[in-house]
Amino acid sequence: MTSEIALYVIAGAAAGGLINGLAGFGTALFALGFFLNVMPPVQAVAVVVVLSALTGLQGVWIVRHAIGANKRRLARFLVPALIGIPLGVLVLSVIEARSLKLVIAAFLILYGGYFSLRARLPRFERPTPVWDMLVGFLGGVLGGAASLSGALPMMWCALRPWPRHETRAVLQPFNVAVLGLTAGLLALQGVYGRETLVHLALAIPVSIVSAQGGIMIFRRLSDDAFRRLLIALTFVSGTVLMLRELL
Repeated sequence: MTSEIALYVIAGAAAGGLINGLAGFGTALFALGFFLNVMPPVQAVAVVVVLSALTGLQGVWIVRHAIGANKRRLARFLVPALIGIPLGVLVLSVIEARSLKLVIAAFLILYGGYFSLRARLPRFERPTPVWDMLVGFLGGVLGGAASLSGALPMMWCALRPWPRHETRAVLQPFNVAVLGLTAGLLALQGVYGRETLVHLALAIPVSIVSAQGGIMIFRRLSDDAFRRLLIALTFVSGTVLMLRELL
């Protein structure tokens, strides 16, 4: 590994770890831009999903009490998502992944831009179990079809008036489970060769330490500030995804 490659790997791991520690998702969004400069796409994704799952476990630990207090809520998102992942893989054989990503990117930009400009955010306070299950299921489908499992849950949770720990208690384990499953499927395909493991050996410690910095910032945020952060990251996610697919 050259020093240039090492710098890209370290920078991507640091950026991805920080945003995962801060928001509970987004490792791929911030890390892939660095990794794709020095790795083939499949290898870059293989590294990202491992980093996402490992750094995400730290976030799961800090909201473990909120997860325990809201197990049914998490199950409403996660169980349908696991069903939706293989269906998403089938969808991919019918719909071009690039076109799907561009549509989702446009939706993220419109959503994030609109709610970022609003002085007051909507508050969906009543229980919505059916909608929660539908969002989780569609998140799984998008994960299998375009590696965008977190897009819809992120948008939906940002509009709920849940305390930030409860919001994260949905997003963090949801992403860890989906991406952990993805890493397992990639491992069965033999993606984790020697070079990929060398990249992981360098990236994992950096990502874990960086995530701790993000977690420290998260603990200082108010509930409303965290909702605003999620919406802002929705806009950033859509913009980065759009530019990556177009350029």
